[in-house]
Amino acid sequence: MLEKFRALRAEHAAVSAAGRDPFGVAFDTVLSATEAVLEGRRVLLLGTNNYLGLTFDPDCIEDAAEAVRSLGTGTTGSRIANGTYGGHAALEARLARFLGRRSAMVFTTGYQANLGALAALAGRGDHLLLDADSHASIYDGARLSAAQVTRFRHNDPDDLRRRLRHLSSQPGEKLIVAEGIYSMLGDTAPLREIVEVKREAGAWLLVDEAHSLGVLGESGRGLAEAEGVEAEVDFVVGTFSKSLGAIGGFLASDLDGFDALRLSARAYMFTASLPPSTVASVTRAIEVMEARPELREALRRNGQRLHAGLSAAGFMLGAMPSPIVSLPMPDRERAVLFWNRLLEAGVYANLALGPATPGGKPLLRMSVSALLTPAQIDAAVLAVARTGEALGLIGTALEAAE
Repeated sequence: MLEKFRALRAEHAAVSAAGRDPFGVAFDTVLSATEAVLEGRRVLLLGTNNYLGLTFDPDCIEDAAEAVRSLGTGTTGSRIANGTYGGHAALEARLARFLGRRSAMVFTTGYQANLGALAALAGRGDHLLLDADSHASIYDGARLSAAQVTRFRHNDPDDLRRRLRHLSSQPGEKLIVAEGIYSMLGDTAPLREIVEVKREAGAWLLVDEAHSLGVLGESGRGLAEAEGVEAEVDFVVGTFSKSLGAIGGFLASDLDGFDALRLSARAYMFTASLPPSTVASVTRAIEVMEARPELREALRRNGQRLHAGLSAAGFMLGAMPSPIVSLPMPDRERAVLFWNRLLEAGVYANLALGPATPGGKPLLRMSVSALLTPAQIDAAVLAVARTGEALGLIGTALEAAE
């Protein structure tokens, strides 16, 4: 039964043979939002998506602990059975208020939010138009939807326009899906242009703000807020596992009849609901995110500092400064070697390999936190620069990889 995974096991073994297994790193302990202990040594966390550093926020921790003490460790049921507590409904109302939307529903993971949303919204005879660099959860939700799936070139509104014109004579609803910040390269969608195309075609628009919630916009609502087009976005998907420091996901909208999705989104209906502790910590995290805009400003400065430092060191960087900075690698072997040596130098980053990366090209992916100090970022830049120099992967070598 497992023989079909022979090639995959061989690839995994080849990657692990160069040192540690990059997909099986187990920290001895996590000390804070920025540091952990691995194999008895302190390492700097530069690959966690802990954008606002709220995993160790004292108020979030205390609310989670109190929820465990008063409501137990889990619900043991789905939302349509025994899995809806008062906190779930309160979180949905709080989230809707923060997003400026009439309605919101909470899923147990961000992955399930995309699965549930896309599979329920688009049915047989409808059309889903996906950015080619969409997250796996978007592609998987599209497969479950039974809709016709059309990919358009990454961040290319003109290609989207051409494909919608080609579909204009076909019946069915057209739903465009874009992301606020794309998780591999850290680039943002050209949302104003996509909105213009949406208007022309009479289509619908869903934006996944997973990596942009708490990061972009004056209030932290994401790219749609930053671009001033929230009224043109019909559905917002997001996750609690980035800026909000926990786990879970959501779908929000202003459309009438939204609650019908609670009866049709299978990823919502047939899985256990979030435990009370997570509901409590996320609810508090929204409060913290609103009350402390300085965290967003610190995150912006840290992203710029990392990007500028690596650029000055000679690395060829693609995306504009954001909390995500990725270094293109010329091949898998050197990407694995770079990742291992960087970890030996005390910096944990993400090794990103195809097919999960744009074009299947290997990347060394880093993400900053608002709680990283300038000294920590400078230390990380120095470690990355020394590793890149030792491997001959600064400047022209990486430029050729793009």
